[in-house]
Amino acid sequence: MTTRSPARPVLFVGSRDDAHISELARRVEQEGVEALVVDTLTFPQETRLSLTEGLDGIILDGRRLERPGSIYLRSYHAHPLTFGVDAREAMDDDWRTTLVAFREKTTLLRGLVGRWEAMGVPLYNPLASDWRTPKPVQLALLADAGLPVPETLWTNDPEAVRRFAAGRRVAYKPVEGGAATLELGPEDLTGARLEALEAAPVTFQELMPGEDVRVYVLDGEIIASLRIISRALDFRQNEERIESFELPPEVARQCLRAAEVVGLRWTGMDLKRDARGTLRFLELNASPMFLGFDARAGTDLLGQLARALVRAARIPIP
Repeated sequence: MTTRSPARPVLFVGSRDDAHISELARRVEQEGVEALVVDTLTFPQETRLSLTEGLDGIILDGRRLERPGSIYLRSYHAHPLTFGVDAREAMDDDWRTTLVAFREKTTLLRGLVGRWEAMGVPLYNPLASDWRTPKPVQLALLADAGLPVPETLWTNDPEAVRRFAAGRRVAYKPVEGGAATLELGPEDLTGARLEALEAAPVTFQELMPGEDVRVYVLDGEIIASLRIISRALDFRQNEERIESFELPPEVARQCLRAAEVVGLRWTGMDLKRDARGTLRFLELNASPMFLGFDARAGTDLLGQLARALVRAARIPIP
């Protein structure tokens, strides 16, 4: 008879109504390990959180939290534009106070997670990787490591856009994401259209016409590689089918290296094939969706991630 090692609780940071958290928590508890949720969507209106001066001085809804075994960081719900947040009425009433409240909320939550990282708790993903995850940093780090990325320009300078777009097809999208990728057309290069850059910078990228690929890396291992069949420039909501396939060995090595460069224990990375057939990195997601891929492709990303969280939480038996 095999005796399981005891385990500390697995802790989830995000909304308990998020299916990715609720399903993971359910799987973790099926392994006989307690799952706790710091509900960042209901904080501070409902969730009660207190920190004292000691590193382990953490009280959640009246319960003093011991050191967790592992942590899954899904979302701080740190901004009025975050998916699931409904702050329209508060913003309309007093936008300045609302933004200050979100700032204070986020600072405390990051302080909470930072304490656990300082204790050595395994985080999926660590705060230490935060500065590497914005795409203007991420792609530069990947390129510097010799990994294939598309030619990209982040700018608010109309002349820089015209130079970048001269003689080739270009895609454009928000710097942060959250909107569909579109192809740059002649109408987008007019003076009136480019004046919109005065409001916010935009990402411009060489357009890659090939297939879309999603690769999941967990604890230094590729656990799924998927081909997404779509005729749209942006596959999101336009998937015709999703199928598993084996990565070429060199691409697999590049994916593992990319996760290492960005500092992510857990990531879903998007690659796209260029006109010459090379798969290039578009993004490494620090909190990727996975339930939809499980449903469409028959993978078990949910189970593999739950088991990783439980393994990290197990206390070795002397």
